[in-house]
Amino acid sequence: MTATITPELPAVELPELSAETLISDIERYLAARVRTTAHPLVTKTTAELIAEALGTTAAPAAAPAPALAEPSRLLRVLPDWVLSVPVLRQLHGGRGRRVTTAEHLELTALVIERYGWTQGQHRSRSGRRCILGAQAVLYRLGYGDERSVSDAAVQLQAVLSARGIREPYHEWNDADGRTQDQVLALLRSAAQEARR
Repeated sequence: MTATITPELPAVELPELSAETLISDIERYLAARVRTTAHPLVTKTTAELIAEALGTTAAPAAAPAPALAEPSRLLRVLPDWVLSVPVLRQLHGGRGRRVTTAEHLELTALVIERYGWTQGQHRSRSGRRCILGAQAVLYRLGYGDERSVSDAAVQLQAVLSARGIREPYHEWNDADGRTQDQVLALLRSAAQEARR
């Protein structure tokens, strides 16, 4: 049996994106995921299925989520501990929110898409994040806990191992020639495996 060592989460700063905007983006993403928790062939929401079963009409569908707001610069220079301040966590309900391993991996990809991707550091001056830096943002904001991060690390390592890659995923992230598309593909593959 091989032991997996989960790297310590890095200290990060929130770049050109307000915590409120990021939390709003994450909450919209998680709310949209509720629709896909049924069998993959089911394309109706729970409310639509109930209305159909009762022979009534479902509540009108919610308007599509607005486009993501342009990031602000307000929190760019603040240290990562600010992300753990209760007032920021209260924006999404207080003490944090449980997320599945798959959701953690998908949200990690969302953060990288939103901030950009970097190598050799957890956060660049322009706010780009590596995999660990993106995971740290989620953790500091209360989306998941240490177990979420640890389980995601195990899943990332399992996908890399299945590809014959033995280096830790954070070193894989920093390898010469690595691209953001490859990183996002790894995160999404690991999320897909975690859902199985």
